[in-house]
Amino acid sequence: MRYRNAVAFLALGAIWGSAFVAIKAGLASIPPVLFAALRYDIAGVLVLGYAAIVTDPLPESRRDLAAIAVGATLLIAGYHALLFVGELETTSATAAVVVSLSPVLTAGFARIALPEERLSTLGVLGLGLGFAGVVVIARPEPGRLLSSDVLGPVLVFGAALSFALGSVLTRWLDADLSIEAMEGWSMVGGALLMHLLSLVLGESPAAIEWTPSAVLSLGYLSLVASALGFLVYFDLLDRLGPVEINLVSYVAPVFAALTGFLFLGEIIDIATAGGFVVILLGFVLLKRDAIRETVGGRLEGET
Repeated sequence: MRYRNAVAFLALGAIWGSAFVAIKAGLASIPPVLFAALRYDIAGVLVLGYAAIVTDPLPESRRDLAAIAVGATLLIAGYHALLFVGELETTSATAAVVVSLSPVLTAGFARIALPEERLSTLGVLGLGLGFAGVVVIARPEPGRLLSSDVLGPVLVFGAALSFALGSVLTRWLDADLSIEAMEGWSMVGGALLMHLLSLVLGESPAAIEWTPSAVLSLGYLSLVASALGFLVYFDLLDRLGPVEINLVSYVAPVFAALTGFLFLGEIIDIATAGGFVVILLGFVLLKRDAIRETVGGRLEGET
């Protein structure tokens, strides 16, 4: 079982890490927000269909509907619209590293939303390190705040903020709807919101160039990264728990860097690598107690 978990964990890291490269490749042929919407048109139908097979997919309360609304707005539409637009101006590896800040932000938002979980001094330091990691990557200077190499990481950071806030609000709502059903409905609702945003931004389906690269990118993101990826995630979440599964955010950038180099010729720079280390340290400080309990439990189980 331990090896099965390890293989599934690495597979999920590879799937989600290479997804950043698929996004980058597809952006050459498809407008960004429309691209994200099409991805979840397909993935939403697949995940919702899966939910109908394994559980009751129908929301039954206002709390269920509120959770779906949060998921559609923040976890799907807000996160992916900002991510796809941000990747126009940054590399796959940099985007993956900035997104790896999500667990740090999630922990910070959770402590703010739940007064009983006050941040300790080390917790505040961990949160600060997370933000410092993004600054290291973006390297903002007064004369280049709006330049493309700064704007891209900042937009991706906004995506991480949206995802973290959505995660905390979803947990706070504590809906009775199954995770599979909530994800399915959120994907469908988020896709609709992104189609509306795409129209507002003036993106046109006529601008899509259906090249082999575009078709492969959309297929990979919809079928593998979204539908299959979330199924693996649900399985690991049940068997490993939230702390260990959060660590996949720190495996994904490695695969993003490797696949970005192999397929797009992207080079990861020192600032991106350094920012990743700073963000990882921030996560360890914030989640030190949960990590200690998890590691201690594993060691006790092996003795």
